[in-house]
Amino acid sequence: MAEYATTSQIGSKDQLEPNIRQQLTRKKRPGEMMIQVFLLLAGAVSILTTVGIVFELGKESLLFFQTPEVRLWDFLTGTRWSPTIGSFGVLPLVNATLMTTIFAMVVAIPLGLASAIYLSEYASIRVRKILKPLLEILAGIPTVVYGYFALTFVTPILRSILGSDTVQIYNTLSAGLVMGIMILPLISSMSEDALSAVPRSLREAAYGLGATRLETSIKVVLPAALSGIIAAVLLGISRAIGETMIVAIAAGSGPAFTFNPLKSAETMTGYIARISGGDLSYDSADYNSIFAIGLLLFVITLGLNFLSRKLVVRFREVYE
Repeated sequence: MAEYATTSQIGSKDQLEPNIRQQLTRKKRPGEMMIQVFLLLAGAVSILTTVGIVFELGKESLLFFQTPEVRLWDFLTGTRWSPTIGSFGVLPLVNATLMTTIFAMVVAIPLGLASAIYLSEYASIRVRKILKPLLEILAGIPTVVYGYFALTFVTPILRSILGSDTVQIYNTLSAGLVMGIMILPLISSMSEDALSAVPRSLREAAYGLGATRLETSIKVVLPAALSGIIAAVLLGISRAIGETMIVAIAAGSGPAFTFNPLKSAETMTGYIARISGGDLSYDSADYNSIFAIGLLLFVITLGLNFLSRKLVVRFREVYE
């Protein structure tokens, strides 16, 4: 007959639990420690890289604003950008950037949300496994290909519809439309993930009350996933603002303060790409201006990230 240890032999329960806890805490796990060190180093590298970028942009921008003909207020409010004659108003570049971003969002938001709702609420598992990878293929196409697609395919279509005298060869409309196609997979994929994360019980409750699938998708699932959708949209806006090759190829290379999307206009990133690849001297105001524009672009993107965090926290739904 088996013998069992008595309480006096193994000690009381209050004495046993601290001993087990002490043994667990003292146990060495080299693999887990290596993972922690690696993650710490990755985070440190990311932070140091960001600090280094801001430092370089700030240092070179300071050289630009120390130029006698450059004043900060004129830089932020001026409507003419012509460094050769000492005009450094950045609004034409900002205006072109915002125009292409708006056109991109007009394309990407409705198409991205529609495809996300279909994949999440209507498509079968088999169809979803086929369509989602096909949609995400668009994200793998190089942006330079998108740029020439806008210039050689979209622009001729616009010129044939609206007239070659009305639509210039380089214009912000075609660049913005193609940027929207490029951003569409990003918004669609993130929105679909947010919609799929909504608990099934909310859908079943809506169906039990007599709601149709469309009513459930629009009035129940979409509001419940609003925080994730907002994050996807703001990330798409940041991606559009920072896009370079499409606008550099299709939007034009002449700064112009115009609200006509059918005319040529240079964006902030397009100007940076053009000047950085030119033959300008290193210490010239024209060359140093790309760092000031880059710093402004960084501030705009940072502001969008802060706005995204605020909105996500504001509209976040927590389910148990």
